[in-house]
Amino acid sequence: MAGSNKRISYQGEAGANSHVACLEAYPDFEPVACPTFEDAAAAVKSGQVRYAMIPIENTLAGRVADVHLLLPTAKLYIVGEYFLPINFELLGPRGASLEAITDIYSHVHALGQCRRIIKELGATAHVAGDTAGAARQVAEWADPTKAALAPALAAKIYDLDVLARNCEDAAHNTTRFIILAAEPEDADPGSGEYVTTFIFRVRNVPAALYKALGGFATNGVNMTKLESYQIKGTFSATVFYADIEGHPNDRSVRLALEELSFFSSELNILGTYRANPNRAELEKRADESAG
Repeated sequence: MAGSNKRISYQGEAGANSHVACLEAYPDFEPVACPTFEDAAAAVKSGQVRYAMIPIENTLAGRVADVHLLLPTAKLYIVGEYFLPINFELLGPRGASLEAITDIYSHVHALGQCRRIIKELGATAHVAGDTAGAARQVAEWADPTKAALAPALAAKIYDLDVLARNCEDAAHNTTRFIILAAEPEDADPGSGEYVTTFIFRVRNVPAALYKALGGFATNGVNMTKLESYQIKGTFSATVFYADIEGHPNDRSVRLALEELSFFSSELNILGTYRANPNRAELEKRADESAG
């Protein structure tokens, strides 16, 4: 059944960056728009779609709010990742000119990442729910003084003119997406690189986090991400989200996870999946920038 289900859900309206990621990563799948991340996940659980494409972090804006809270409760598995370079175009109604634009609409992150063109035009920025939704509104208004910052795909969908291309201030703007499925698709470790993602909560003992993470250092396992977030509306209940390089079947990873579980009150592996080829290139670029 799953093999014949060639549909993939995403949060947002048609033309959003998540829609672009679906088309690029799964060109033979039908993208299904959902109002919220929870709806996109629910579509997987119900069998309406096979996968969900969920943004988890951006090189400029940081982690995507609420997604870390969704993952532990969704009861889904991470089966892949995808890196999408983010490009924003300034879109206006047919016949509009760049000089006439006085108001620009988009998602708050897009507006923050395209400050230069907003300043150059002397335009007023307006926050919209998402980039594609802003493009749809601009098309509906048909006002030559209003424009939207959105992906090029939105221009095609909503029949808008591209008034300016590549409006983003930084060329290295990239969003990492994770692909969720109802069942794990763990391939046996072999050639290629793997990523294992998990969440954990340490026991309430002194130096528990230090001891819990020590196994990764002693076993030579590289941890590429470690983030904390609060749960249940308190400042004391902290859950950690982590990515490591490797597969649980690797001896070093297995030993590190065993040591982690000893010092943790909860450990939930969300998925093991092949590292996207663009991961190494992005890490190299980050190292060069830091140097």
